[in-house]
Amino acid sequence: MLLRGADEAEVVQAVRQGKWEAAKRGRFHAKVRLPCGKPSPASGRTYAFKVVDAVFADEAAEIVVLTVKVYYHD
Repeated sequence: MLLRGADEAEVVQAVRQGKWEAAKRGRFHAKVRLPCGKPSPASGRTYAFKVVDAVFADEAAEIVVLTVKVYYHD
């Protein structure tokens, strides 16, 4: 998650505020669009916005985040 440019608070925000959509193997994903203003770790280019997309499993006692995708755009 950190290598892709997202922090824990942003991932939590995506899961709590994003619309849960079905993903593969009974999992879910939810995303949130956030202001960025920082360089992308991949390209080094500064973007105005980023979309944090968390892929997770809704277990009985907790939500387990499996991966996080981050998309940058202006």
